Amino acid sequence: MKSIREAHRYLTNAKEILRDKAQKEGRFYKDKKYVRMAGHTAYLGVLTAVDGLLGIKKKGRKSVLWYQEELVKIDKKVLTRFNMVYETLHLTLGYDGNLSVVIANEGLKEAEYIINWVETINFHY
Repeated sequence: MKSIREAHRYLTNAKEILRDKAQKEGRFYKDKKYVRMAGHTAYLGVLTAVDGLLGIKKKGRKSVLWYQEELVKIDKKVLTRFNMVYETLHLTLGYDGNLSVVIANEGLKEAEYIINWVETINFHY
C-alpha cells in the first residue's frame, strides 16, 4: 500500500534527521531546529498512514479533532496512542523543540506502532 510505504519513509527520514543532524549529546540533542523538523516529519508519517486507512485521497489540512473522531470509531486504544503522538511529536518536538532523546524515542516508537497497526488493519478492511 502506497500510504504505508510513504509513512515508513517519513519515519525513516525523521530518525535520520535526529541521528545525523540534531547532534545527540548524552540524553539530549543540541540542535532544536532539527528536533523540530524530525518531530513534524514523523507526525506527518502517522497522518499519511491514517489518511490511507481512512481512504483520504485529497491532500489538505484536517484538524487533530477530525482524526480523533475518526479513530475513536475504529479503535479507542489506538486513539490513545495517536493522542500521545500528537502531543509528543507534533507539539513537544515539532513546536517546542524539546531536546530530550527519551521523549523523541518514545514518540517515534508510538508513531511506528500506529503505522504498523494501520498496515495490519488494512488487511481486514
